[in-house]
Amino acid sequence: MQDIVLGNVSITRIVEFHGPVGLAPAAFLPEVPEPAWREHAAWLAPDFVDPAADVCVNAVQTWLLRSEGRTILVDTGAGNHKERPYSPIWSRLDTDFLDALARAGVRPEDVDLVINTHLHVDHVGWNTRLDGRAWVPTFPNATYLMARRDFDFWNPANGHTPKLGRGNQNVFEDSVAPVHEAGQTLLWDDSHTIDGNLRLELAPGHTPGSSVLTLESGTDRALFLGDLLHSPMQFVAPDANSCFCEDPAEARATRRRFLGRASDTNALVLPAHLGGHGAAEVVRDGDAFAVKAWAPFDRL
Repeated sequence: MQDIVLGNVSITRIVEFHGPVGLAPAAFLPEVPEPAWREHAAWLAPDFVDPAADVCVNAVQTWLLRSEGRTILVDTGAGNHKERPYSPIWSRLDTDFLDALARAGVRPEDVDLVINTHLHVDHVGWNTRLDGRAWVPTFPNATYLMARRDFDFWNPANGHTPKLGRGNQNVFEDSVAPVHEAGQTLLWDDSHTIDGNLRLELAPGHTPGSSVLTLESGTDRALFLGDLLHSPMQFVAPDANSCFCEDPAEARATRRRFLGRASDTNALVLPAHLGGHGAAEVVRDGDAFAVKAWAPFDRL
């Protein structure tokens, strides 16, 4: 099962990629002490770490939501045929992402909203598709929601030097600018209400305009965290950032704030990259957090 219903919102997990990402745990989350990986190895393997190869295991997935009659995508993965010279794992892919959407009953023209939680390479790729030699919006009838802070930060015209270095090279040009030039973007600032169930909030740190999508419907709660965390190790070590966070101090504070909210409100946590069951309920555990229950999605 890759579908659940929370209140009046249905959620479907669409997986583009699942496997090792070429980074050792100590490189991916360099602030986690090495003994902690051994302490938690029993439950981190094999869904999140391959100990034999000493690499992290991740998923790249899109959350397909249906709310108040609209079809919504949360993040759009890495995309096909993109040139990624400094992120080779995402370069020139040829995945069946659109077929996976079709199996979930969604054609590109059916999508009403696309939410990019931030504008990293593996979150905006399917914003566009190659039509001849031009990149065009994959979802021709959709409004693409992007935080203005991230749009401005990643726009090469503004001359920012990201911590990611060249890892996001070409991304703005082939996956962001074409939908903006087509008049399909909505750039939002501090928060943005989508409907009676869904609302976007800034969650800066990983990138300046990272965001969290909050779901409140009936008695059900959920938080779509984007890259607020990449591994469930960050539940037990919430002050540990990935190697890709632009502002480490802000990322720590933001992660603690939203994990605390998830614990206090019994909200399901749906990060962008967790393999296994993909999502979890968390509870406070001293100064950190622990998994109370995994979501009912099938394990990858």
